[in-house]
Amino acid sequence: MANGQLRTRHPEQGIAIALVVLLHVIVIYALVTGLARRVVEVLKHPMETKIVEEKKPVAPDVPPPAHMPPPKFDVPPPPYIPPPEVRVQQPPPQQSPIVVTTPVKPAAPAPPPVAAVEAPPQKSVRTPPVIDPTRCDKPEYPAAARRSRETGTVVLHILVGIDGRVIESDVQTSSGSKQLDEAAREGLSLCRFKPGRVDGKPEQAWATLRYVWKLQE
Repeated sequence: MANGQLRTRHPEQGIAIALVVLLHVIVIYALVTGLARRVVEVLKHPMETKIVEEKKPVAPDVPPPAHMPPPKFDVPPPPYIPPPEVRVQQPPPQQSPIVVTTPVKPAAPAPPPVAAVEAPPQKSVRTPPVIDPTRCDKPEYPAAARRSRETGTVVLHILVGIDGRVIESDVQTSSGSKQLDEAAREGLSLCRFKPGRVDGKPEQAWATLRYVWKLQE
């Protein structure tokens, strides 16, 4: 009986062996012809991947409970809009068609007043005091100044009264010698003058005199 089972399984083993041999032949053929290289190149292409997100279940809308009050919102006050300014234009007064006339002629307007033109003030005529030569002696030359041979010109400032007499005198410019200055001041102060005048009337006035001291050879 065992021999019979071996005989019946022998053909199946032969088929299996034949398939294995055929598979090896195909693999060897693929390696020889480069089919395996093509399969590897096909596998080298990038593969596209997709991430599938899992959707969360949406909660159903639950109506608010009936006892909750509605929310309150602060409403801002409306902006202030000033009222429009209304101007009512008054109609002009109607003139009466009756015109009242009068026979009296209106008075002529008075002429404008003429401004008085003041005459320009006249300048006063002044004359300075002058020495009266008939009543003036020549100052005496100082002896010490003569011995030292001093000379020079002295300028005197003399105040003359209305009677022609000298009231005051002083030296305005010195001659360089005090002896000569003092001798000229004292000598000329003894002279009489014709007083100065304003519009013909005598007045007190200042006079300027120059006196030259010079030695006679």
